[in-house]
Amino acid sequence: MSDGPQVHSDDKFEQAGAPKSTQPASSEEAPNPEPLFGPAGEEVQRITPRERRRINRRELLKLVPVVALGAFAIPKLRERLLMNGQELSDWASGKLFGRHRLAQTFSDRDVVPFERFPYNYYHVLDPEVDLDHWTLKVEGLVRRPGEYRLQQIRALPKLVQNTRHVCVEGWDVIGNFGGTRASDFLHFIGADLTARYLEVECADNYYESIDMETVLHPQTLLCYEMYGKPLDRGHGAPLRLQMPTKIGYKQAKYLNTMRVTNVLQGGMRGYWEDQGYSWYGGL
Repeated sequence: MSDGPQVHSDDKFEQAGAPKSTQPASSEEAPNPEPLFGPAGEEVQRITPRERRRINRRELLKLVPVVALGAFAIPKLRERLLMNGQELSDWASGKLFGRHRLAQTFSDRDVVPFERFPYNYYHVLDPEVDLDHWTLKVEGLVRRPGEYRLQQIRALPKLVQNTRHVCVEGWDVIGNFGGTRASDFLHFIGADLTARYLEVECADNYYESIDMETVLHPQTLLCYEMYGKPLDRGHGAPLRLQMPTKIGYKQAKYLNTMRVTNVLQGGMRGYWEDQGYSWYGGL
């Protein structure tokens, strides 16, 4: 029903001088209606159509969590909802990330002894990299692709930092790490810094990809030292990623290939990510 007064075909009588009707066009406009009472004498609340619509919307919103929980009970919907939720989380994490917002650093007295820093691996603890002849293959959107020896990486400015390493399995430790900033190496090889991703492949067949904002973060290292000594084999020798803004599984070890790109390789987003883990992996 319209909120305005109704125009009737007999309005000619009004024009002829008949008094206009005082009946309101709708109950929403009724002035001071007489109270209604129920069978026990209780007053009955009047609800206008507009209020009824508002209540219906409110009750519908109350049902949203119930409907969502019900959807999770359906296997096909559950998988899709989980994936969409994870993608939303990754998107939000990326938007909130600040390249100049530093992770917490710690004093030397907070660093755990080297022997208490856990070895963690997904396949083998030591893929038996030939350290004497190792090179890092660089490709993709760079002006100077090729193979780089560890000495060339070590010749770049060095950063040492005490930061927290957080594992998705539930443990974390504060360690001491040394290496060159990934951003310095990208400048050295003439990388396109507007590219979206860095992909890495490893000697143990592990693989990973990282958003470029994180790669350019000033605390992201191409790490070749721990506790003032060259990386040992169990911790990723001769070169690994060390990113205190990321969860542990993003920090690939035993690096042998680096690729700057705008498009991730199909089925190669990350070893754990391709099995359902969060791609962004931020802290």
